[in-house]
Amino acid sequence: MIRSVPNIFKIPDLRKKIIFTLAMIVVYRLGCHIPTPGINAQALGLLLGQLRGTIFGLYDIFVGGALSRASIFALGIMPYISASIIFQLMGSVFPYLEKLQKDEEGRKKINQYTRYTTVGLAAIQATAIAVYLEQQPPTAAGPIVMMGGMFFRILTIFTLTAGTIFVMWLGEQITDKGIGNGISFIIFIGCLDSTPQDLGRTIAMVRVGELSWISLLVIAALIFGIYAGVVLLTQASRKIPVQYPKRIVGRKMYGGQTTHIPLRVATAGVIPIIFAQSLIVFPSTIATFLRFPLMETIREYLSPGGWLYNLLFAGLIIFFTYFYTSIVFNPRDIADNMQRYGGFVPGIRPGTQTASYIDRSLSLLTLPGALFLAIMALVPFYLMSVFKVPFYFGGTTLLIIVGVALDTIQQIESHLLMRHYEGLLKGAKIRGRR
Repeated sequence: MIRSVPNIFKIPDLRKKIIFTLAMIVVYRLGCHIPTPGINAQALGLLLGQLRGTIFGLYDIFVGGALSRASIFALGIMPYISASIIFQLMGSVFPYLEKLQKDEEGRKKINQYTRYTTVGLAAIQATAIAVYLEQQPPTAAGPIVMMGGMFFRILTIFTLTAGTIFVMWLGEQITDKGIGNGISFIIFIGCLDSTPQDLGRTIAMVRVGELSWISLLVIAALIFGIYAGVVLLTQASRKIPVQYPKRIVGRKMYGGQTTHIPLRVATAGVIPIIFAQSLIVFPSTIATFLRFPLMETIREYLSPGGWLYNLLFAGLIIFFTYFYTSIVFNPRDIADNMQRYGGFVPGIRPGTQTASYIDRSLSLLTLPGALFLAIMALVPFYLMSVFKVPFYFGGTTLLIIVGVALDTIQQIESHLLMRHYEGLLKGAKIRGRR
């Protein structure tokens, strides 16, 4: 692989794409350190440190710590992700949106609707943040808001909303002129934000004797095994064979074609863990605002690592895996398209029986994928509690990192092989998530 890396920079087009992507990432990371006017970043960091187990802590991970730094990119790309998920879910409910999703012009229109919704969601979230921060008492580092009032709220709303729009534009520029999916790549960079600090803290613990070398080797081996398992999960699929009969065009007869339908084990990707984690930390978030004894009891029972938390978390992941898979994958549409062009699954009648066969196969395949997702989400918590690792190692960020890395490698591999250069991985077939 190391010998193949120089081949990347021998292709002018690929070299330009990589340099452009790196330049856009530098711009994004600089923006993550530009503070929002009127907010004490140090005091906000102390506040968010107390809210680490709530939805605010989860959000801060996705935006690369920009929220705890009170930067202009504090909302990150998450409003755009939320808007995209909303329209994807609505596409299975409203026939008009479902029709738009099936052609190129319709998808452009949905993309335009998504951008408008992103602006609205960003403005709403920015308003909630401005009002919430004004109401917080001073911390050990002083007041969070230096000078509140209507001017502060308007300035914060415009700043954070504009920051989200700019990050969305950066992601689209990376997709068009860079390498990989720009939106996913920005989240990927955000998930890696604390990695250098985590490595530094771990090495410091080993030096002072708080963490033994044996424990460090065991942690490294477990992390490597978990990453390998996630790669296998992301790449695993079942191929359903499809046969197309011979056909006559003019005076020529074309032979039948054999292909396959790839059913992914992890069709839903990282979405089930995001949904489940957002839902399970919601009571803790509510308990932060409502200091009732009942809410405090619920917060204690749903603290990460507890048996009730683990049970509910695993159950929600399995539920959302089936739920989201049923939305993004429609066996009926696939069966109708196959029948329209004369394709059939050997031994299965075209039409309804083919749709039922694909649906049954996908349901059976989704179960091990859902169980594996639940395991990948829970193992890091046990790793952190048993070995006392000084960093957050979550299943959500894990799947994002692996998925985006595979997508990027797959695109680089395609450029190299298309120019007849040696690929990065010999004998390996890297498939992207899309």
